[in-house]
Amino acid sequence: MRKNIVAGNWKMNKNLQEGIALAKELNEALTADKPNCDVVICTPFIHLASVTPIVDAAIIGVGAENCADKVSGAYTGEVSAEMVASTGAQYVILGHSERRSYYGETVEILEEKVKLALANNLTPIFCIGEVLEERQAEKQNEVVAAQLASVFTLSAEDFGKIILAYEPVWAIGTGLTATPEQAQDIHAYIRSLIAEKYGQEVAENCSILYGGSCKPSNAKELFANPDVDGGLIGGAALKVADFKGIIDAFK
Repeated sequence: MRKNIVAGNWKMNKNLQEGIALAKELNEALTADKPNCDVVICTPFIHLASVTPIVDAAIIGVGAENCADKVSGAYTGEVSAEMVASTGAQYVILGHSERRSYYGETVEILEEKVKLALANNLTPIFCIGEVLEERQAEKQNEVVAAQLASVFTLSAEDFGKIILAYEPVWAIGTGLTATPEQAQDIHAYIRSLIAEKYGQEVAENCSILYGGSCKPSNAKELFANPDVDGGLIGGAALKVADFKGIIDAFK
């Protein structure tokens, strides 16, 4: 059975001391009131080695926000999947819309990143989604199908190890949110593509998270959809009360 997951993406926020304090506060809140879903926090690289030991691994998983598409070598400023795994982190966000648009990450680059993450026993949270012009042109299905090429080269066994996150890029930081119906429609379409490629069982077992302006006020309605298995949360993950409000949508 697929898992319900709420994952936080801290992005480039919180210095090390602030990040440790946030992780501790979240750990305390979820220890006192156990979540009814898997919880993951994806932090900047410099936080990983400090945050991983201070959270209860049975309650909170820790992940990176990216990793390199190379094993090792003369790549100044890059952080490899092996380095991420060595901190005790278990997850890595790959293909986030910001990485695609600001840093030019392509289908081919992301295919390498996914393979290296899996080779180092990291669980990729692989992001796909369309921008506003593509949504307005009704090309969202076409866009997500093309982006899935990065993971559709995997064996069925390896594909079964990844988590997908659908990001309506037009609804991130804009105040716009996909309606629950829009979210369900595209999540169901993504699942149908997986079924076509790998069969119904693999498709049914794949967790697909919603990643567009999810808040405590709309989480329950979004997560009630049969094909929405949780959320990849940005801004609301930086405040324990907001993040926990979203996690509690599964209660």
